[in-house]
Amino acid sequence: MSFVIGLDYGTDSVRCLIVDAKNGKEISSAVSFYSRWKKGKYCDPSKNQFRQHPLDYIEGLEKCVSEAIGKAPKGTASKIKAIAIDTTGSTIVAVDSSGQPLGLKKEYAENPNALFVLWKDHTAIEEAAQINELCNKWAIDYSKYEGGIYSSEWFWAKILRTIRVDSNIRNAAYSWVEHCDWIPFLLTGGQHIQDMKRSRCAAGHKALWHNDFGGLPPNDFFVALDPLLDGLVDRMFTETYTSDLSAGTLSEEWANKLGLSTEVKVAVGAFDAHMGAVGGQIEPYYLSKVMGTSTCDMLVIPSKEVGNKLVKGICGQVEGSIIPNMLGMEAGQSAFGDVYAWFKQILGWTLEEVVGKSKLINAETKKQLIEESMERIIPELTIAAEKVDPLSSGVIALDWLNGRRTPDANQALKGAIFGLNLGSDAPKIFRALVEATCFGARKIVERFQDEGVPIKGIIGLGGVSKKSPFVMQIMSDVLNKPIKIASSEQTCALGAAMFAATAAGIFENVETAMNTMGSGFDKVYHPNPANVEMYNEIYKSYSNYGEMLERDV
Repeated sequence: MSFVIGLDYGTDSVRCLIVDAKNGKEISSAVSFYSRWKKGKYCDPSKNQFRQHPLDYIEGLEKCVSEAIGKAPKGTASKIKAIAIDTTGSTIVAVDSSGQPLGLKKEYAENPNALFVLWKDHTAIEEAAQINELCNKWAIDYSKYEGGIYSSEWFWAKILRTIRVDSNIRNAAYSWVEHCDWIPFLLTGGQHIQDMKRSRCAAGHKALWHNDFGGLPPNDFFVALDPLLDGLVDRMFTETYTSDLSAGTLSEEWANKLGLSTEVKVAVGAFDAHMGAVGGQIEPYYLSKVMGTSTCDMLVIPSKEVGNKLVKGICGQVEGSIIPNMLGMEAGQSAFGDVYAWFKQILGWTLEEVVGKSKLINAETKKQLIEESMERIIPELTIAAEKVDPLSSGVIALDWLNGRRTPDANQALKGAIFGLNLGSDAPKIFRALVEATCFGARKIVERFQDEGVPIKGIIGLGGVSKKSPFVMQIMSDVLNKPIKIASSEQTCALGAAMFAATAAGIFENVETAMNTMGSGFDKVYHPNPANVEMYNEIYKSYSNYGEMLERDV
């Protein structure tokens, strides 16, 4: 028997999944929440600043792997052959020459600029705009394989922003790395940054890397962007690797910490949605939507069918970023589940501030009442929103509460709600927000189709797709396409396990691992023809409001 581990680093937690490679059976799993992140440390949402401490990642890794092994049948640890890691991205950190994040050094431990700059951090809007301006006038448009628009969510914009505002970090940083590259490097005991195997997925989609360029843009490009970047690219990387390859084996230190063998292979890392698409058994021309706090929409196309096609306004197209020897395309929405969570917090404010200060009930009862009420807000809103007639409510929302990722990245955009009157209650507003997130998804599908890339079907993955039939039915109606939902609750971790099995040599390629270990689909949502026509009309208003708002930004 051969077991493998998929480690899935999400926005709030890290999950460990132990899988039987011969059939994809999930043996055990465990989750560890980031303690510092949970307290809101190092973050300032009003400034779009979101940072995470590397200790959250390290402590979470050790805790969840140990717990998952502890839950598994006796003897499981000796049968584990490989580990693969997926993370959010672009989530980057400054490192010294040994590859150690500066945030692990005592003098920088509480400096947000020395910590991981999370994917949703949008403090680098100005820097992204300057990168776009330079790409548009340079002899080579280095953004052309990344949709032609560079985002503040991505690698170089975040680096430039950080070194501009913090000279201490600028002077101490030898290089910068993605979260998905650092964890395998950590586990394999890497000693120098030059030995780190960089992810093809991360480099191609977020860092302006491409084979056609011979790697990253040259130093003179970055100097023209800002002289502060002079020489940094020489301390970066040229080669990249797909995640079916091994980055090495567990170091003795980490083998002892986890109770595993030093022969356990560690795969090259990648982003969560890319491995999640494999976990959800992606197939050519099917848009795989990982739906959580944000969405990441993944598409694969056989390389021979692509030609010179460039799709504008997406998050890149990279050979091998999802499945080796296929072109991987990425799009997505900066806020999806986060939109619903925002509205929940708006409504929950009264519970915390009014009920929480009540003198009529004791402290323990107040705590339980608030917790129960907060848990019931979305379920109760859903029940009421299902009864709302969208045409008569007149409420229309824009889903840009965290900017717009695709099509055409613009993180300066804001969300909005139109058509409010004194009869606009919480269920009507909630339904409009759900519809807005689905309309945003439709914009992505239309962009692919307008650029000549057919979308044959939709695959739903992630928490929202499993938990909310209400959202998924509206999504099917708005897209006018069936949506099949992956059976696994943990497609990102399962996808990572598939890459682990391939890197260990258990399978010849990722496709074989995917077909052998995949868990199939447990539900299909079909569009309701009457709702399709209704949403076609509402979508026109959504688009008109969006154009109006964007003109004023």
